[in-house]
Parts: sequence; structure tokens; C-alpha cells
Amino acid sequence: MDDQDNGVTTPDQPLANGEDTVPAAGLISQYTKDLSFENPNAPAVYQNQTPPAIDVQFNIGAAQVGDEVHEVVLKIDVRAETDGQVAFIVDLSYAGLFGLRNIPAEHVQPFLLGEAPRLLFPFARRVLSDAVRDGGFPPLLLEPIDFGQLYLQQSEQAGIQPNVGDFGQA
Repeated sequence: MDDQDNGVTTPDQPLANGEDTVPAAGLISQYTKDLSFENPNAPAVYQNQTPPAIDVQFNIGAAQVGDEVHEVVLKIDVRAETDGQVAFIVDLSYAGLFGLRNIPAEHVQPFLLGEAPRLLFPFARRVLSDAVRDGGFPPLLLEPIDFGQLYLQQSEQAGIQPNVGDFGQA
């Protein structure tokens, strides 16, 4: 029997039309989307010897911005107060563009809201730390965060796996 293309491929045989069906996810680009630092009580705040109480809030957003391209935004809001006086406020939106190809639909949202923020966090942490230091305070070093675990916890609390349409949040 001669070798004919019967439409069946084997693992060692390339696809007939060169189609790539291997799942792939990659970080295309990352950037500071928005950064705001406020020091409303300077210079008086520098005279206070009490360390500030620091409140840190995170929010994660994801949106499809192109064919197989998603933007993930890690928003970090920090408010530091000492003796009822605002020491500083930092609002950072750090984003990344992620290319997702051949990823099963049920894995897209967990990647965008769990894994993607994990990849962005070290860079956002540095931007935040530098902004606080440049504002005249000791650098703010945030502890690592398990975004995958947070995503799972929030999904379980909601009782469903939320779907990422134009915008999703964890």
C-alpha cells in the first residue's frame, strides 16, 4: 500500500496544513498603565515618629483586546495613615498583554485572573516600592501573593466559575 494522506496524523507526522494546535500562553508586553502618588500632609508627616498603618487593596481585571490577546490589569491601592493623618496614598495599575493560543475555554479565566497577576506582581511591586521611596518614605515591600489560590477561593465562595467576557475580576 502506498503512503497516501488519509487525513490522520501521528505524533511524529506534522499536520497537513502546518496548523499549530499546541496550547501556548505568553507575556507579550508589560507596562505601567496608571500611577498616582499623593503625599498630602508633607512636610508635617515627616515629623511624626509613629510608623504608619498601611492598608493595601488589590483588584485584577482582564479584557480581550485582540484576537488571542488579553490585557490583564493588576490594580494596587495603598493608603498609609499615622495618628489619623494620611502619610501617603499610592494607586498603581500595572498591566500586561498576554497572548493565548489554543487554550481551552475553561482554562482562560483561571490563567488571566490567577497566573497572569502572579507574573506581573514582582514588577508592580518594584514600581510601587520605588514610588513610595521617591515620595520620601521607606520603600514599601509587599509580601508575595498567591493569586492562583485567591482565584480558587473566590470562585468557591461564589459557588461558580465566573466567565471572562469583556471584563472579569478576581
